[in-house]
Amino acid sequence: MRTGGETGGAGVRVVTWNLWWRFGPWADRQKAILAVLRDLEPDVVGLQEVWATGDENLAGWLAGELGLHWAWAPSPVPGPWQRRIGDDTVGIGTAVLSRWPVVERAVLRLPVPGDLDDGRLALYARLDAPAHRVPFFTTHLTSASHASPVRREQVGALARFVAEHRHGTAHPPVVTGDFNARPGSPELRLLRSGSLHDAWDHADPGAPGGTWDTANPYVSHAGGEPSIRIDYVHVGPPGPGALGAVRTVRRAGAGPVAGVWPSDHAAVVADLAGG
Repeated sequence: MRTGGETGGAGVRVVTWNLWWRFGPWADRQKAILAVLRDLEPDVVGLQEVWATGDENLAGWLAGELGLHWAWAPSPVPGPWQRRIGDDTVGIGTAVLSRWPVVERAVLRLPVPGDLDDGRLALYARLDAPAHRVPFFTTHLTSASHASPVRREQVGALARFVAEHRHGTAHPPVVTGDFNARPGSPELRLLRSGSLHDAWDHADPGAPGGTWDTANPYVSHAGGEPSIRIDYVHVGPPGPGALGAVRTVRRAGAGPVAGVWPSDHAAVVADLAGG
């Protein structure tokens, strides 16, 4: 069992994961997602493409099974997603799971032209960790391959959103999500031109990094560009005593669980230092 759960000393385990909404064998995938997260024992998780119906929310269910707190931001424009599965009763949104209570939250509607608008958001949650409150963010940028200028505008809005809510704690901001962009893309360079850095800089150079990977059967049949990293954990400059510094980072959920691949994305797991 992993020891930790505080921002002092032991540090914080961060996960970000796009859960592929209600696509594919979603009921079996739901169990596989839970198994991966249970094994990871995260302190905080940023989730994208989370489904919700009138009586159930995947994030809420996961939080209940794992004994975590949660926050949820539904997409204001679910229609484009619903048409893809032919079901207008299923919502989609962004969520945070946390070992600690969420004491403050805010939602940013990301800027986007009307023809690409499917309700992408950024969700902020301030987590009441024992030693230092953690300003945590998760987001899901527009996915169209030709939309790098749109994502740059969204990153600019996200950076302002982070600056607005990172105050009042020694812990650096943690910004996670599916950015739908390569590490060297203009939109990611813009994000890092401020005070955020990519946790993957601390990964084993020989470790596989693709979070959108052709080894995944959901990806190989999707017609997209395979084997690239588009999911990220970004962290601000460490606080006193190296608080929030990245210790390790790796993928998770990058293979089948009892024969079922959990999602079309692999998760990213980063362990941050306590102060």
